[in-house]
Amino acid sequence: MLDIREIRDNAEEVKARLATRGGDAQNLINEVLACDERRRAVETEKQQLQSERKSSSKAIGALMAQGKHDEAETAKEAVKVIGEKIKVLDTEADTVTERQNHLLMSIPNLPHANCPVGSDEADNPEIRTWGNKPEITDPLDHVALAEKHGLIDFDAAAKISGSGFAVYRGSGAKLERALINFLLDLQTEEHGYSEVNVPHIIRRYCMEGTGQLPKFEDDMYGLEDGAMFLAPTAEVPVTNLVRETLLQESELPIKMTAHTPCFRREAGSAGRDNRGIIRMHQFDKVELVQAVHPDKSFEVLEELTGHAEAALQKLGLHYRTIELCTGDIGFSATKTYDIEVWSPGQDKFLEVSSCSNFGDYQARRLRLRFKDADGKNHFCHTLNGSGTALPRLYVALIEQYQNPDGSITIPEALVPYFGKTEIA
Repeated sequence: MLDIREIRDNAEEVKARLATRGGDAQNLINEVLACDERRRAVETEKQQLQSERKSSSKAIGALMAQGKHDEAETAKEAVKVIGEKIKVLDTEADTVTERQNHLLMSIPNLPHANCPVGSDEADNPEIRTWGNKPEITDPLDHVALAEKHGLIDFDAAAKISGSGFAVYRGSGAKLERALINFLLDLQTEEHGYSEVNVPHIIRRYCMEGTGQLPKFEDDMYGLEDGAMFLAPTAEVPVTNLVRETLLQESELPIKMTAHTPCFRREAGSAGRDNRGIIRMHQFDKVELVQAVHPDKSFEVLEELTGHAEAALQKLGLHYRTIELCTGDIGFSATKTYDIEVWSPGQDKFLEVSSCSNFGDYQARRLRLRFKDADGKNHFCHTLNGSGTALPRLYVALIEQYQNPDGSITIPEALVPYFGKTEIA
């Protein structure tokens, strides 16, 4: 969440930067300030009453020692009244604090000062491209290729779970597994991430910690009346591994990677984007998470984005990297790069990774701090990126590597994991 001190000291700037996101989050700032002012006023009044009660209690003791029992009883009644006033103030303070926290949890992060200003994805600038579009005459899309080779069974998945799910069979299942192992080995052996295997069911406060709640609750699969959730992304359980932690500066950076299934209710708009495995209710992903020193987080964002891009380069897949504008950036992020891989069958780029710097926004919710050399505590900065999401990587790979006879070449980097050079 945002720092209340930043809101107090720079309210107009905070409003202006929030306004570039679109929506009406900036309109909540005045109410946050009103709650904050009342909360502090109540605390001041309560402290005054507590001081008065303490003084009165001492006076009662003196009166009792002097034998002035009637005066002592009168003073006791006055102290009782003070106690009742304090209880009323405690209740008001709790109510105001709860409201202020709810508001702060509902306000997105501030876009970085250098974040391109725009309304939606049409305003996202392209940063770079890698490789060239493969020259394929009349390319088949991944659904046709999967049907030809028996890779994916959508009918079986529909019988089990409905639309938005897939059953991978034979070489299709092995290709999925090969990609997961390839991605994990790349990030652990070449980029220094520590692999973790985390639970896929997550407590509510962990979802709040990374910013999925309360904003996106309708998109999540909730359990036990909203007390637990299926993981929408590995970012949530992996980042929460360091929640409520006070690290030493020497322990930074922390770099973790994990493979998890991800579960989301919203599977996209109707039409071609819903064809096949491009948008799914359940999909696999390899995630990259870092907790770093605040002075290094934007440098690390460039590095982390490069780690995700490296997977596509080793697989020889044509892609581009864009920067998200203020109107398209995620709720908790201050700066984000999206990596989009080319899909010949769709004749367009598909997002396969989103790499974000959250600044201290998540760390405040998670109470994730580090102690510097002078013994002062500071909030860490957190980052994450998909390294990468499997369905669209799978789509791009079989579509970009399809041959005129319908066979699919397996890229050299994947052969040790898949065991064959092609799917014929």
